[in-house]
Amino acid sequence: MLAVNYTNFRENLKDYMDKATDDYETIIVTRKNNKNVVMISEESYNNLMENVYVMGNKSNYDWLMESKEQLESGKYTKHDLIEVQDE
Repeated sequence: MLAVNYTNFRENLKDYMDKATDDYETIIVTRKNNKNVVMISEESYNNLMENVYVMGNKSNYDWLMESKEQLESGKYTKHDLIEVQDE
């Protein structure tokens, strides 16, 4: 996570945008009166929104936690992948 003031951010906008998209860096742009802004890549944002959706649904959350417990306790089966041939 990087914190940068507005002036520096504006002068180096492309560099900060590249850091957000290429390095998955979170950029905090500091402004007067604590009106800060956070910049993340679209990919990171979409991932965040998906996690909020999945974790916000109690049945999804419970299913994920049960699956996690099963994995951690060794209650899983390993399967070989089947290759599908193009027709």
